[in-house]
Amino acid sequence: MSFLDKIFGDANEKYLKKLQPFVEKINQLEKEFESFSDENLKLKTGEFKEKLKNGETLEDVLPESFALAREASKRTLGQRPYDSQLIGGIVLAQGKIAEMKTGEGKTLAAVMPMYLNALIGQGCHLVTVNDYLARRDAVWMGQIYYALGLSIGCLNHEQSFLYNPNYKKLEEEKEKMRDELGAFYIVEDFLEPCSRKDAYLADVTYGTNNEFGFDYLRDNMAYNLNQKSQRGFNFCIVDEIDSILIDEARTPLIISAPDQEGSKWYQEFARIIPQIDKEGDYEIDEKMKSVSLTEKGVEKIEKILGLENIYEDKGIKYLHYLEQALRAQAINPSTGRPFFAKDYEYVVKDNKVIIVDEFTGRLMPGRRWSKGLHQAVEAKEGVPVKEESLTLASITFQNYFRLYKKLAGMTGTAVTSAEEFDKVYKLDVIVIPTNKPLVRKSLPDRVYKNEPGKLKALVKEIKERNDLGQPLLIGTRSVEKNEEISQLLKLEGVKHQVLNAKNHQTEGETIAQAGKLKAVTVATNMAGRGVDIILGGNPSSPEEAQKVKELGGLHVIGTERHEARRIDDQLRGRTGRQGDSGSSQFFLSLEDDLMRIFGGDRVQSLMSALNLPDDEPIEANLISRMVESAQSKIEGFNFDSRQRLLEYDDVLNKHREVIYKKRREVLEKYQDMDFKNQILEMIEKAGYTQDDYKRKQQEVGENNMPQIQKEIVLKVIDTLWIEHLENMDHLIGSVRLRAYGNLDPLVEYKKEGHGMFRKLLEAIDEYVANTIMKITIRKQPSKNVFPATVLSSGNPVNSQKTKRNEPCPCGAKHPDGRPIKYKHCHGK
Repeated sequence: MSFLDKIFGDANEKYLKKLQPFVEKINQLEKEFESFSDENLKLKTGEFKEKLKNGETLEDVLPESFALAREASKRTLGQRPYDSQLIGGIVLAQGKIAEMKTGEGKTLAAVMPMYLNALIGQGCHLVTVNDYLARRDAVWMGQIYYALGLSIGCLNHEQSFLYNPNYKKLEEEKEKMRDELGAFYIVEDFLEPCSRKDAYLADVTYGTNNEFGFDYLRDNMAYNLNQKSQRGFNFCIVDEIDSILIDEARTPLIISAPDQEGSKWYQEFARIIPQIDKEGDYEIDEKMKSVSLTEKGVEKIEKILGLENIYEDKGIKYLHYLEQALRAQAINPSTGRPFFAKDYEYVVKDNKVIIVDEFTGRLMPGRRWSKGLHQAVEAKEGVPVKEESLTLASITFQNYFRLYKKLAGMTGTAVTSAEEFDKVYKLDVIVIPTNKPLVRKSLPDRVYKNEPGKLKALVKEIKERNDLGQPLLIGTRSVEKNEEISQLLKLEGVKHQVLNAKNHQTEGETIAQAGKLKAVTVATNMAGRGVDIILGGNPSSPEEAQKVKELGGLHVIGTERHEARRIDDQLRGRTGRQGDSGSSQFFLSLEDDLMRIFGGDRVQSLMSALNLPDDEPIEANLISRMVESAQSKIEGFNFDSRQRLLEYDDVLNKHREVIYKKRREVLEKYQDMDFKNQILEMIEKAGYTQDDYKRKQQEVGENNMPQIQKEIVLKVIDTLWIEHLENMDHLIGSVRLRAYGNLDPLVEYKKEGHGMFRKLLEAIDEYVANTIMKITIRKQPSKNVFPATVLSSGNPVNSQKTKRNEPCPCGAKHPDGRPIKYKHCHGK
């Protein structure tokens, strides 16, 4: 407890005391609601909706709604939410983050605040970390919402569903499986395929952060209102909020289309980079994760290419390919592996390079590194090199989730990031007390001189505990390390399961059985996250569970420390749920990345002074302090990185809000007189008269004009917005160099970005006016952007007003949908 806490009291404790009257009221209502028939549960939901319409607040109906949801849970799942889950639910309902330890029942705790906020009728979203958990929770928790008279939607990648127990005639066995194994097994027969829009129209919608974010971007690229799927941003609970809003927040969501860039230069430089020397030709900064050529390296590249001066002879674009190829292949002298290493940063599967999430160890199909890095890695691995992409729309997770009127979240590890949650999202973190006292033992780290010594001791420890029958969960940071430990265990004859976080459903089923006697599970740190490990297996027999408890419960071993303390805490949290016995320990070596980069020399000298053998560990407070210090430094770097990304995206976000608002107004009001007046203003500003407009209206048909204007305005906005995104991206690179002139890059970015956006708005008006006044209408049997007609320019736009590299105002497009530049069309 800090000095200030002693004087003023613990703020967390004070807040929890204020919630106690709510909990008491909910418990008092329990007997009354137990007497309700199933039909009365749904009728009560109708009463709550009426109360809210008549002026009562959500807080007014909170106790009754929570008590009703608890009763529905008892009847459907056979689970009665604990008081600690009620407290967690109230914290979520009030728009805060609930830190609830693993196994405390976050999934069920979220149902009550979701039900409460869904009563308004504006929809509620629950965000999970993968498609498997979205489907699992929609089926498992869907029973409760359904009993209360609410509809449940579910979003998956290119799929969407509604929970419907009547969708298929189910055997009793299927219902029993859902009820008994719902914590990890999905009975798909309860999910009825539906449109994206219908999933969003449900009272409660489960889905992943990527699906919600991409749907938002797609909605803002729609050409008709009926193409939009989302209906607003009322209330959202983010499960594993630290993973989604912090770990993944460094990478924005991007919708892109192929740009016409050849892959030959990536392949060319992929052949050249191995010819330069890792000693002296380039330098690597491991802390900042950057690599740069030395003067000697530049001279060698110029010699290979037969150039005098690469900077003058080939320019910036050529250097771009060189820099990305170097990043992809540069060998780190400390580890002997590439800066971007196979089975660490990515895997090659089905002739594709697939990124491995550094925090979760999960594969991320569909996600690509930007600015040509992904193409450079593809060239290195000899797989087909895809074209570089042109950004059509983008948004950071920070700015997407700040769209919600009320945002809440839950996780087992939020306190270490409380400052960031407050600064970025204005969210308070509340620590929820566990239902039963936590008795898990956190054993001190074991540190070894080198990697072979650590692995030898690790396998010995696993074998000894396995011989006793104690279940073990081994957490690894990479797929490669995961498979290496598996091979060592095979040599020792230790039966085990391997999880590489490649298949969410099977990993969920496997991790659910990790608490069985003699079970050994080797998994990437986050594999099976969201699934509780129950002692004795799931479902568990009391006899086997008791035997496991007597052996000390589940023992978790971490094979190295992660850069973020939260990830280590999450691994530890897999054991000791609901007062169970359990223990955890980390095995480290001085050759681990974290130890080596951040101060391993001090410990190395200590180990040498003590003259310890390779497989003899050292356990000392010095080591623990050093590891914590290293993790704090890295967390600081990562926080700064996310903060900087957000500061730059905040500038672009203001532009995005204006452009998306303009698009919405066009879709909603294109037939209104106000919209026509706006078009007339644009036309007069461009030098035309109202008589010119009337003649054009008669030429194309008065009834056709509103639809034509809508299509033109949307197309012009989209075309110029794409160019603006590209220009703003180039601007970031440009302004960063100004730091050398003692100028703040962010201030420069804001200033120049504002000027560019003002010109964008002017250009939109000008292009809209010119395109409307130059179009003719003709019949076209083939399908095009415009449903019934094709717009074409009868008279090219004045070349004095249109720059050569700007999109041709006639609206001509490449086959892939990109606009054709003026110089390649009417400017020839």
